[in-house]
Amino acid sequence: MSTTVNAFGAHDVRQPLVPLTIERRDVGPHDVKLDILYCGICHSDMNFVGGEFGPLPVSPLVPGHEIVGRVTETGSEVTRHQVGDLVGIGCMVNSCRECVNCRAGQEQYCLNGHTLVFGSPDPAEPGAHTQGGYSEAIVAPEDFVVRVPDTLDPAAAAPLLCAGITVYAPLKRYGAAPGTKVAVVGLGGLGHLGVKMAKAMGAEVTVLSQSDRKRDAAAALGADHYAVTGDGSAFTDLANTFDIILNTVSAPVALKDYLGMLRLHGTMVSVGVTTQPMPLDVFPLLQNGRAYAGSLFGGIAETQEMLDFAAEHGVTAEIELIGAHDINTAYERILASDVRYRFVVDGATFAELKA
Repeated sequence: MSTTVNAFGAHDVRQPLVPLTIERRDVGPHDVKLDILYCGICHSDMNFVGGEFGPLPVSPLVPGHEIVGRVTETGSEVTRHQVGDLVGIGCMVNSCRECVNCRAGQEQYCLNGHTLVFGSPDPAEPGAHTQGGYSEAIVAPEDFVVRVPDTLDPAAAAPLLCAGITVYAPLKRYGAAPGTKVAVVGLGGLGHLGVKMAKAMGAEVTVLSQSDRKRDAAAALGADHYAVTGDGSAFTDLANTFDIILNTVSAPVALKDYLGMLRLHGTMVSVGVTTQPMPLDVFPLLQNGRAYAGSLFGGIAETQEMLDFAAEHGVTAEIELIGAHDINTAYERILASDVRYRFVVDGATFAELKA
C-alpha cells in the first residue's frame, strides 16, 4: 500500500510553499524507505520554485535534495542497507545505469538523463514524478542511498549530500592536495564547504570575496588568506597564483579577470548555478595553458567517498536548524544573504503540518 505523508511544496512558480500531503509509493524489492530526519535547503530548490528553471515540472512540487534519514523498511532484495541505518539521499535517485558514464560511476552525467530526487518522471512509478525531501518520508532505490557515518552530526551532514559533494568532486578531480593553492570565490553555502574540503585535502586556501566583511568568517573556517575583488586590485596582485579556482557564486562573474589568477595549467571550475550567460574570452585560456570547467554534484560511489572523507576529517556544514513552517522565511533570508551558511529543516516538524 502507498503511504500518505506530510510535505511542504509549491503549486506554482513564484508562489509561497504550503503544507501538502503526498503519496509515497510501495517499497519495491530493491527499494528502501526512510523517515527523514533532516533536509537541507539548497539555492537550486529556490531556482525551481522561483521560476528560474521554467514552469514547475509537476504541480504540486516538493523540493529538497539534501536528505538524511533512518531506514524504516527494506525491499526483499536489498543488501546495502538495513532497518535502523542512518543514510542519505542527494540530488538523484536513479539513472539508466547502462551508458558509459553510468558504468564509470558518474551517474550525475547519465547520457540518458538521471532522475532527480524531485521533479523528474519516476521510472519506478510510471506516470508519477519524484517528490523531494521537504517531507516526512521517502522511498528510493538502494543503489542511490548512501551510508552516513555515525560520527557525523546528522543535521550538519545533510548539506553534504549536495553542497558537500558539489565542491568535493571538482577539488579532487583537479588535484587539490598539499602544495597546491586553491581559491574559493564566494563564501556562502557552497563556498564555506569548499574552504573546509580544500583545507582537509591539504591545500593552501584563499577566499575571494567582493568586500572585506567576511574576512573573519573565512579565517574561522580555516582559510589561509582572504582577498577583496571589489576594487579589482586582487586580480593584479594575485595574477598567476592559483592551481584551482572554485567558483561557487550563483551569479555571473568576470571570467577574464579570474582566469588571469591561474598559474601554469591551472583550472577554474564553476559549481554555482546561474541561468545568465557569461562571456568567455579565449586568450586568458591560451596564456598559461589554463582551463575553464564546470562540475555537477557527484556519482554515488564518489558521494559515499566524500562522506567517509568528511567523517575522517570532521567536515560538516555550518547550519541553522529550522522548522518546516519556516521554509518560506528561509528562502527570503537566503536571497538577502542572511544565513551562515546553510538552512536545515528538522524532519520531525513535518508531522506538525496541516494541509
